[in-house]
Amino acid sequence: MARLKTKQLSYIAVPSQIIHSLSSSTVQNLLLSPKKASRSGNRLFSLTVSPRFFLSFLFLFALVGTLRIGFRLNLLLPLPPMPCSTFGEVAAATAARMADSALPIAAAGGGEWREEFWKQPEGMGYRPCLQFGDEYRRESVAVRTNRRKYLMVVVSGGVNQQRNQIVDAVVIARILGAALVVPILQVNVIWGDESEFSDIFDLEHFKSVLADDIRVVSSLPSTHIMTRPVEEKRTPLHVSPRWIRSRYLKRLKREGVLLLRGLDSRLSKDLPPDLQKLRCKVAFQALRFSAPILELGNKLAARMRSQGAYLALHLRMEKDVWVRTGCLPGLSREYDEIIQEERKRRPELLTARSNMTHHQRKLAGLCPLNAQEVTRLLKALEAPRDARIYWAGGEPFGGPAALQPLTREFPHFYSKENLSLAGELEPFANKASLLAAVDYIVGERSDVFMPSHGGNMGHLMQGHRAFAGHKKFITPNKRQMLPYFLDTSLPESEFKRIIKELHKGSLGQPEFRKLGRDVTAYPVPECMCNSTNTGSSI
Repeated sequence: MARLKTKQLSYIAVPSQIIHSLSSSTVQNLLLSPKKASRSGNRLFSLTVSPRFFLSFLFLFALVGTLRIGFRLNLLLPLPPMPCSTFGEVAAATAARMADSALPIAAAGGGEWREEFWKQPEGMGYRPCLQFGDEYRRESVAVRTNRRKYLMVVVSGGVNQQRNQIVDAVVIARILGAALVVPILQVNVIWGDESEFSDIFDLEHFKSVLADDIRVVSSLPSTHIMTRPVEEKRTPLHVSPRWIRSRYLKRLKREGVLLLRGLDSRLSKDLPPDLQKLRCKVAFQALRFSAPILELGNKLAARMRSQGAYLALHLRMEKDVWVRTGCLPGLSREYDEIIQEERKRRPELLTARSNMTHHQRKLAGLCPLNAQEVTRLLKALEAPRDARIYWAGGEPFGGPAALQPLTREFPHFYSKENLSLAGELEPFANKASLLAAVDYIVGERSDVFMPSHGGNMGHLMQGHRAFAGHKKFITPNKRQMLPYFLDTSLPESEFKRIIKELHKGSLGQPEFRKLGRDVTAYPVPECMCNSTNTGSSI
């Protein structure tokens, strides 16, 4: 065979999924064979070509056909979109998208998979353990067969607040030995979301998973429809199972129907072990999102994962968050004054500790981190600049400018708006709860998760990731780290060393639940066990 005098390679853009499936020799043949054929004569095409070229030509023809079909049908992994710059826009620059798809997997995913930032915490062998006691199982027979007592609940707030209340509603139904009517979701006054339970959650799955614990019914039976329910509008905070029984059981037996509202934090966080296990079972197994939400959430997560590991951030920078927390966004004097005026106009929105100044609140760790602070924290924890970041949350006060410190340092910055294909978000328009559920799925699937502020989503995500094997969850140590953020004389190397030291124990390692804490955020030891902690895994 004649030796090539020079090797001048021509490159074609092919998605990485195809490239990785081909051997190096096949790709080399594909690129070089046409060159060889062109030297065989002056004719445009010759039928007397070598078998090698003929096979390569057939392969190229099949590859093009496969690509055409694949690009039409494969909606799961489109070419990666450009990082977001404005809200609600889809990156449409074809050349840039093709260039992005050619990035090596390791580079687009933030360097080598085993970089320190992506390293997962030591799980100490903890695994889910939801084996209920003998007494609980004996009582289950009577609870499942009861046809006289029914509990109705109305839950409020955003989707994660609703989930917490649904968890407690199931536990209260179990305490009372009542059947649970599918919870009614109160229309959200802020977003106007009128979604029902079955729009957000998989109702049949919910019923099936809890079949051994309580009976869930879609509506009251005909024997109880005309019954005037015993209504309790305001249950005290952190009540015990004994309080629940003494307060409601006699009236429930007499009337047959009990209606509860406003269940947020009404049930004690410290319950008997079996009821704590039931909380975990509801939160982590029964409350599965509905099929349309799961489908889109899984697609977006797959697109983020298509080029390696990714980080999910839950940013709480919306206007109402700054107003309610008594904090300031720090964008400019103008934006700070807007928040202060809104707070004066609606003082009822401010949550607790109204005697503290915004600076005191910040130093006490009560304020959300802004984009500049999130950026400094991530850099101190050695997040690679090319890390792929999924941003969950509402539009920040101040618009895209509020995110510039983050997008400048971490350009691979995505959201559901610029990660989805045209039309994929249309079924979720004006449904904030459904969109928040999509964010939750992408966040739960991430390699690393970090919230900028506490809250229902952060607590649920912390527990969910722990229950799934203690996946990395960064809890910003705001109270201890913020004084160092304000110390301008501190060298950057010393700042990073201090910040890393402060977060050594805040990366999602197993942590025993303390009294007063929610088991759905800290599932060890009631819902998880290892070889030194008795219990049976599920």
